[in-house]
Parts: sequence; C-alpha cells; structure tokens
Amino acid sequence: LKFRLAGYPRKHNEGRVEVFYNDEWGTICDDDFTLGNAHVLCRHLGFVAATGWAHSAKYGKGVGRIWLDNVNCAGGEKSIGDCKHRGWGNSDCSHEEDAGVICKDERIPGFKDSNVIEVRKLMARVGSTTIPQNILDGCLGVALHVTLETAKGAQPVRAATGRVAGDTSTATGLTGFGSELLPPCRLFTERQQLNYRLHSVSCKGTEVHLSMCTFEFYRGNGSAACGAGMPAVVSCLPGPIFAAGNAHKRKQRQQQQGQPRIRLKGGAKVGEGRVEVLKSSEWGTICDDRWNLLSASVVCRELGFGSAKEALTGARMGQGTGPIHLNEVQCQGTEKSLWSCPFRNITQEDCKHTEDAAVRCNIPYMGYENLIRLSGGQSRFEGRVKVAVGAGEGDQPRWGLVCGEGWGTLEVMVACRQLGLGFTNHGLQETWYWDASNVTEMVMSGVKCAGHEMSLSHCQHHGASLSCRNTGTRFAAGVICSETASDLLLHAPLVQETAYIEDRPLHMLYCAAEENCLSSSARLANWPYGHRRLLRFSSQIHNHGRADFRPKAGRHSWVWHECH
Repeated sequence: LKFRLAGYPRKHNEGRVEVFYNDEWGTICDDDFTLGNAHVLCRHLGFVAATGWAHSAKYGKGVGRIWLDNVNCAGGEKSIGDCKHRGWGNSDCSHEEDAGVICKDERIPGFKDSNVIEVRKLMARVGSTTIPQNILDGCLGVALHVTLETAKGAQPVRAATGRVAGDTSTATGLTGFGSELLPPCRLFTERQQLNYRLHSVSCKGTEVHLSMCTFEFYRGNGSAACGAGMPAVVSCLPGPIFAAGNAHKRKQRQQQQGQPRIRLKGGAKVGEGRVEVLKSSEWGTICDDRWNLLSASVVCRELGFGSAKEALTGARMGQGTGPIHLNEVQCQGTEKSLWSCPFRNITQEDCKHTEDAAVRCNIPYMGYENLIRLSGGQSRFEGRVKVAVGAGEGDQPRWGLVCGEGWGTLEVMVACRQLGLGFTNHGLQETWYWDASNVTEMVMSGVKCAGHEMSLSHCQHHGASLSCRNTGTRFAAGVICSETASDLLLHAPLVQETAYIEDRPLHMLYCAAEENCLSSSARLANWPYGHRRLLRFSSQIHNHGRADFRPKAGRHSWVWHECH
C-alpha cells in the first residue's frame, strides 16, 4: 500500500488521504471515521501521530475509486488493512464524503522518502560507561573504541576501519557537523569483547545518511570478525556558528569572511528555514523544481551545519518576498557552495513564492535548552524566564530570573528558539500576574540580542556585574512563544529602500494627529502653522495565512471617518 496527502488548501502535514491499491489511487470515506483511523494513516505517511481529522471533503473531492468505507481502527494497528472495514472497493459513498487527516508535524525516526531523512539520537558506550549525546558530539570518534547505538538500546553497530572506504563527510554530516577535525578530547580504551556487525562500508561522500552507502553484514560470530582491523573512528568539527568562543569573536570572523551569499529565513529552529540567496545585491528565494536532499545538503554544509535531513518544497517555511533567483538547482552533493551547482535562471512565469524551497539540517546537540526554563504561565509556551548561570565544569548551575529592563522582541526570539518553542508572540517586561516560584533572584541583566543567537548567554549582557533598577519578581522578563509564524509578512527591503525624511506642514497632518501618528510634542505646536519632520516610507504587507479576517469590532459598529 502507498499513501499520500492531496487537496487544497492545506499544509504539508494535512490533506485528503489517498491510498494506492490494486494499481490505482483512491480515497477513504468519512463514515464512522475516528481519530484512531487518523493515527494509523498518519503513521503510514511518516508522521508520529494525528492531531485531528476532517470530513465532508474539506480538502476537495478526490477522483477515481473510494477504496475504504466504515473504517474502524483502535489506533495501534500497523496497517490500515488490519482495521475493520467493509472490504476494499466496497463503499456506498460519494467523493463529497472523502476523509482527510491532520498529522502532528513530527517525523517518525527512520522514516525515509525522497526528500526526508530522520535519524535517532546517538549515544556512545565506552567500557561500562554510556556517554550522552552532548559529550559524544564534542568527542565523537576520538574515543579509541566508540560504539554507536540507538537511544532505544538496540544492538551496537560497529564497522571495521581496515575496510572503510570513501569520504567520512557522510558520517560527520549525519551527526550535525560540517567536516572532520580531531578535537583535543581524552582517548578512552575499551576492554570488553568487540562485536562487529558491518564491514566494507563505502561512501562517496555525497550521501546524506550512512544507510545510503554500500556495506556488508558480518555473518555468524561477530566477535571473531575484523581480525586485522579496528573499529571505525570519525572525528567532527562544528561549523562556525557552533564554534567555541564568544559572539564578538564569531562576528569578527564573519566580517573577515565577507557577507554571506546564502541564508535561512522563516524557521523556528536553528538549521531550518527558507533558502535565500544574494544576487546582484538583492536577496531572493529558490524555486522548488527538482529540489532534493543532495542540493539541500550542500546548503546545510555551506552554512556550517551537517547534512540535510529534509528538503522542503511548497513554501513549507513561508513565502519569501522579492525576486526568485534560481530554479532547477541540481547539485551532485560534493559542491562547497550552492553557487557551484548547475541551475537555471528564473523567469517570472516559471515560479511563484508558493514554490519557495527550504531545508532542515542536522545540527550538533549543544544542550542549550537545558539552561533555560519557563514558570508561572498558563501553557508551556509562556512564562517567566529562568536561566542557569555558573554551570562550569563540575559546578552546579544557579537558577535565577532575567531583568525585564530593555527586554524586547529580539531577546524573545532567542529565548523561544533556545526553549525549542518556535516563534515570538510577545515579550513582557513585567510578569506580576503570573504565579511566583521559589526562584526569586535576578541573575542576568542588560540582555541585548541581535536575534540570531542560539542561547541568551550568547547575547550581550552585564555578566556577573548585575545592574537592574527593579529586582522584584514582578519585573522579571517573560515570554509568550508560538508554534506558528504570523500570517502577515512585511516586505522589509521595500521599507529600507523607500525611507526618506520630509518636512510636512501641520495643516496637512490633522488626520495623522487624530490617529496618534505624531509624537506627543505635536500637541504643543501652534496649529495649523509650522511643520513636523517625518520619516516616511512605502510598505507592502502580504497575508500568507489561511485564517479568515476577523476584525475586533463587528460591522454594525463600523463608522465612516474622513481620514480613511
């Protein structure tokens, strides 16, 4: 059986369910449909679970056969065919009753399709000690004998160094690192019996996952294998964004390297977003025609991440603005830059921003989310910010609050990203209305972020020299985060390009004054004589969402106003 989501309008994780049976695509009737059915179908589609389902052809009417009717799943079945139903092709429905599902936007570990690779977190076992992921990421492969195993405790997988061929960038890319370098980690030895499972692993270096390389299994006694060889070892170098050192040094390095020609926008997490490229001094997007994991991995590695785990199409990370610079990008996977890949120049008729390409990259696990918490909010997406300071080697971290002075949107962006809670909704400089916790001490003040940092500790702040006028709990910084970005998108480059200063007579500014668009000192002016100096600009605001427009006031209370 094959499954797909179809219909419009929809997001990538929702739609009309279509099933490929007996060499023909068809739909499923919504009679007796349940959330249990949706769970089973979402797992077929590579998602971990369902969050809802839709009836009455919400995503449009399908065509062809209606393959299933009166489906009744408990929710734990491995296949929709294991659920109760009327039999394949036996239905009394029309396509006006086609069922749809809404899946949780989280892929099943190990799920693969042409544009998605998901992997489990790794851990290493050295002797009788298990090294957690964050240590492994800094020291992976430096250990003399490192066992890679799944977090669920599956049989460790080993490969013989004597028979490993090709490029190790596949292995380093998988763990979120960009290239290889031996970091100064202590060497460990392992005295236990080694059991080898793989040999003759041969990668070209363009693969985005180790399972895509060629290899052979050892049969029989794994401990007697690899007599002349040793366990395979890899060492990894974090990209510039993860390199040790403070933000100032990183900024200096970026300035020395010049302005980047590629960036990610619109993603809630580090290493994901819409791909934008700089051409003729103007940022633009890439059309998703022929967009795949090979091209996405070139982007990820160019930006200092590992290989790509997902190549996203259909403006999954939001629609960009401005030009669409590239189309039909076809990388081999070995290129150092996306600009080295073959591509076709775009024409206006070829693509629209609904086809903007995006990526999700493998990134090293840095553990930043363990250094921040929220408390007092009514949901996990909001609360008073608590951070851990002084978490040096062997030291216990000290938890405390962040001073609310100067706390704004950029700081909230970083906090929500560090928490793994998505986008900014609102920043709060006073949090008196949230329940207090046993943590009342201020430990961070003067926080000033650029917006791209991965942790609040990477932003400018006062450090140990705390300076906060109001140190009470009510003046602690708070955040409200959101899983989804705003539907409204400002065309920021247009604002920058069209801004100018104008001296405008007061007699032309009555409407502006009524709408509180002038500064407070305008009230003291000698109306209608004199003038005000204004900053003026053009703006375009695009609505890329699918929600209905709901004004705060009903139509009955709308009034005519001469200023509009």
